[in-house]
Amino acid sequence: MVSKKNLKKIREEYGFSQEDLAGRMGISRPTLSKIESGERKLTKLEESRLNEILGFVGMSSGDFRIDIPQRKLEKFKQVFLYILEKVGGKPNVGMTVLCKLLYFIDFDYYEKYEKQLMGLTYFRNTHGPTPREFIKVVEEMKEGGEVIEVKDKYFTHDQKKFLPVNEPDLSDISGQELEIIDDVLARYSNKSATELSALSHLDTPWACAEPGKDLKYEHVFYRPDQFSVREYGEL
Repeated sequence: MVSKKNLKKIREEYGFSQEDLAGRMGISRPTLSKIESGERKLTKLEESRLNEILGFVGMSSGDFRIDIPQRKLEKFKQVFLYILEKVGGKPNVGMTVLCKLLYFIDFDYYEKYEKQLMGLTYFRNTHGPTPREFIKVVEEMKEGGEVIEVKDKYFTHDQKKFLPVNEPDLSDISGQELEIIDDVLARYSNKSATELSALSHLDTPWACAEPGKDLKYEHVFYRPDQFSVREYGEL
């Protein structure tokens, strides 16, 4: 059963009034009110409609995992600064590598914990998954003096690198999240842009997306073994 806390919180986070969400679900506002208060359960049809409206996938526990990107941009900034602090000085780490590291952090965390870490929106770029928010947010960080952009060469390739000016604020990043971030950096940060791009093309979310279209977080649950970070049955 969907609890009052879950459904009401979800509705309010997405800016729906009771009347609006009830209308989209094809039920009356008093009926939705009873569901939120716990007086009435969702029917299978109502739950299916709710999933379609919000882009959620129902969990057996009665909670929801959120498939649509949540865009936690302040957390993205701090994770980005942390990545730059840890591996940004490596000669191979330019913009392409950074985008792939962000992808694996977000999608590995979602696979393992069924929650979003940064919740960025990744689309199928020729060179692999690319966060749509990257350019706008990093430009804001450059203007705010948080990072510096430099042009460089990696062998014969032009490279765009970023250097951190500020230290990351990790107060809103949990130990669980840092563990995933550090694991991704350990596994992938030494690879070249060409290697990481080719590798990301083998992962299910990129392979299932159409060119230029957004990747679906839910596709991590169909990954090949080489990418999976979860022992199924552990949660």
